[in-house]
Amino acid sequence: MTRGQDLVQYVQPLAGTAASTTAAALKHGSGTEHLANTIPAVGTPFGMTQWTPQTRQSETKCQAPYYYRDSLLTGFRATHWLSGSCTQDYGSVTLMPITGTLATTATRYAAPYTHRAETTSPAHYKVTLPRYQLTTELTTTARCGMLQITASKADSLYLLVVPNSDQGQGFVQVDAQRGEVWGYNPVHRIYQGWGELAGFSGYFVVQVERGQARGGTFRGNQYSAAVSLQNQKDLGAFLGFKVKAGETIRVRVGTSFSSLEGARRNLAVEMPTWDFAALRAQNLAAWQKALGQIRVETKKEQDKRIFYTALYHTMQQPRLFNDVDGTYPAFAGGKPLQQLAKGNYYDDFSMWDIYRAELPLYELLQPSLVGDWANSLVLKGQQGGWLPIFPCWNSYTSAMIGDHSTAFLASAYTKGIRNYDVAEAYRLMRQNAFDQPSPADYRNGKGRRALPSYVRYGFVPLEDSVQEAFHKKEQVSRTLEYGFDDYALAQVAKGLGKQADFETLTKRSLGYRQVFDPSAKMVRGRHADGRWATPFRPDTRESYITEGTPRQYTFYVPHDVPGLAQLMGGPNKLEAALDELFAKNEYWHGNEPGHQIPFMYNYTTAPWKTQQQVRRILAEEYSDGPGGLSGNDDAGQMSAWYVFASLGFYPLNPVSNEYLLCAPLFDKVTIQLPSGKTLQISTQKASLDAVYISSATWNGKPYALNYLRHADLLQGGQLVLTLQATPNKQWGNSPQSQPKASVNP
Repeated sequence: MTRGQDLVQYVQPLAGTAASTTAAALKHGSGTEHLANTIPAVGTPFGMTQWTPQTRQSETKCQAPYYYRDSLLTGFRATHWLSGSCTQDYGSVTLMPITGTLATTATRYAAPYTHRAETTSPAHYKVTLPRYQLTTELTTTARCGMLQITASKADSLYLLVVPNSDQGQGFVQVDAQRGEVWGYNPVHRIYQGWGELAGFSGYFVVQVERGQARGGTFRGNQYSAAVSLQNQKDLGAFLGFKVKAGETIRVRVGTSFSSLEGARRNLAVEMPTWDFAALRAQNLAAWQKALGQIRVETKKEQDKRIFYTALYHTMQQPRLFNDVDGTYPAFAGGKPLQQLAKGNYYDDFSMWDIYRAELPLYELLQPSLVGDWANSLVLKGQQGGWLPIFPCWNSYTSAMIGDHSTAFLASAYTKGIRNYDVAEAYRLMRQNAFDQPSPADYRNGKGRRALPSYVRYGFVPLEDSVQEAFHKKEQVSRTLEYGFDDYALAQVAKGLGKQADFETLTKRSLGYRQVFDPSAKMVRGRHADGRWATPFRPDTRESYITEGTPRQYTFYVPHDVPGLAQLMGGPNKLEAALDELFAKNEYWHGNEPGHQIPFMYNYTTAPWKTQQQVRRILAEEYSDGPGGLSGNDDAGQMSAWYVFASLGFYPLNPVSNEYLLCAPLFDKVTIQLPSGKTLQISTQKASLDAVYISSATWNGKPYALNYLRHADLLQGGQLVLTLQATPNKQWGNSPQSQPKASVNP
């Protein structure tokens, strides 16, 4: 493999493991919002279990397993952390090799390490721990991991195996003669049903290449020769060996969400040998193939590092959930076990975040995978009775707001991705939009929050404080996001010939107008009797807005930007409102509801301002250092924005199948489409600092639109954009050049 073909070299897994240093994050972020909360994950694209060095024990909410600033390492974790999130790990297990005297509490065995002693990549991790004179390496398959531990001196080596249960639950058993440890870590729900058992566990089987070990179990700092231990705080197991200087011990670990037998079966199929080098090469090839679907050309090596790191981050979730034989725990309770006849079942959909750009990216790159994701959501709805809002931990959560499983399914449907039960998908989406669950089901996280008041008033009034939710109140933001979901479902209804539903949902999708205050020209909290919330503070976080301000959320009408412009007084007023947002430094890139904002200039006579603002955000809000992500990466959405924007187009409304154009960051982009066709985007620059589009051609013919169509991209072709250093204020500025998708009153 030549250096030019090696794309994995550009990925920096440590990016996002330190507090954000970007300008917008420092102004608008606070607390955990300053953290991207990514980890240096070793895994496969969308795999079941990632592996990471561990600097923080526990499965605590908003605490990632690894932080760049920490100086002590406490093991190597088989993790199910939701990448870039503020959630919590679940069903994880940590392995820690130590030498010398047996120690079983982290305060005693934690080892100092330095970043200079680390080697990180998506396929491999390596670190040297001077305290123990050990070098440990990791590589993985989709469901299994292998550690390779090399001792630099003769000593006693102990392998600690710790299920990371904060609840004092779990089970371990050890067979020292065979060199095996197995067990499980029960999963608990979060948000709705917080703390309740989810009905399944993270199961693991650990096998050491050498048998004939000393073994036992421990609870805190007390250890014994007992072969099993259950439901004790800080429990674990250990295996002990004598090692020679230079000796290597390999450890392989199978994981499963279904059973111990499933973990053992996954290990037998995916990792039948002890050949660490071959496994590493296999994993490296998988990442080269995944990253190689998009090839970017530029003389700026830093931009390649940021791009391929972002692309890597988009491939962490959704998470593969079934064993090699198709077995997986039933949604919303875990029992009975289910089995797929074909395809794969996925979970951990951070749906409020990833429906915007991360999932749409793979609608273009891997539609068959998207079909599996869509089928997984339908299966969840059938097994649990309701389409989940934000399915994580294989449970209902009702985390965040909106009903964006509907938005995603509609986006897949409008793009012709239909390898799932479309009729069932529509039934489940419609149920969420029209029906109210029983009080018990509602408390359990099923159904749309505040649906009755939304339907009754056409918006969610301030009197409805939405108590049965993790995010309470936020009435205006809910109104806006339900409007988009209703628009999305209306497109499916139209495609299926359900005219009455189409008309009702289309009318409901205009509810954003009910919370738009004409005097303020912004959205604003409103009472059921029509009174506006007072005082009005457009640039202050208000309880009726989700993680933002009224000014920021005013622009969340992705399905009807022309209608929003009309409310403001026309496209020129929309342009002025966007100008004011940026001039006041109120654009916050570190949170998702604003991600479409820079592209909204394409609906005005000044699309050059989209080109200007996007290029500025790419430069200011992303870097290649540990602090180079602007706030929580949220399962890849922050990174997916970079991928799209740097390529030169973005799905402002992912259901519309239109991508709004900006100036690509790269000289040339080549995208290998799943059909075997190729999409190529090239730039011709008048100067190095040229960032404004002066003209465009598509397959050699002049192209006047300031957006691209999904159907055209699927056919492959060549887009050539000529860039100049000053704005071309005529290119793409006419109504005929603007995106066509909108809601007709």
